[in-house]
Amino acid sequence: MRGSGPDEAYEEFVRASTVPLLRVAWLLTGDHHAAQDLVQDTHVRMAARWGSITRTDGDPMAYARTVLHRLHIDRWRWRSRRPERLVDAVPEGAPTNADDPDLRVTLRAALATLTPRQRAVLVLRFLEDRTEVQTAEVLCCSVSTVKSQTRHALARLRELNPHLVADLAPAGTEQTWTP
Repeated sequence: MRGSGPDEAYEEFVRASTVPLLRVAWLLTGDHHAAQDLVQDTHVRMAARWGSITRTDGDPMAYARTVLHRLHIDRWRWRSRRPERLVDAVPEGAPTNADDPDLRVTLRAALATLTPRQRAVLVLRFLEDRTEVQTAEVLCCSVSTVKSQTRHALARLRELNPHLVADLAPAGTEQTWTP
């Protein structure tokens, strides 16, 4: 019987971090299988450095999210440029925090209209509630790029999905609120 050690600590981290990382990865990729691959690759990278991650008293989850985002950037930056494949049906089992099923479908379709970088910026800024500076650090770009990508992504969402703004607006702010 094994005692408590680094392997068990890492296994516990993997169990606890898989679902939250999968949510973020799915929002970044828009594909459940690609999200699973991204999370698995993140865990593999972390396994190789687990001792140094825990020795520095850092937050392993923050490290994992940074690894996940950088792996995603590597994939869309260096892969061969293929046109995005749009599908008619949303895949089942894709994680989300939205309570309304219709809103979930609308959000998934809206995110699918964005470029990978725009999706990454919106996920970091609004789902993970990171600052522009933190987002720029994770994406290895300038704060100006984060601002412009956010602006372009929101404009594209407003243009292609005007009903989404009305669906997401808090009560009493129908005309003034923008996502």
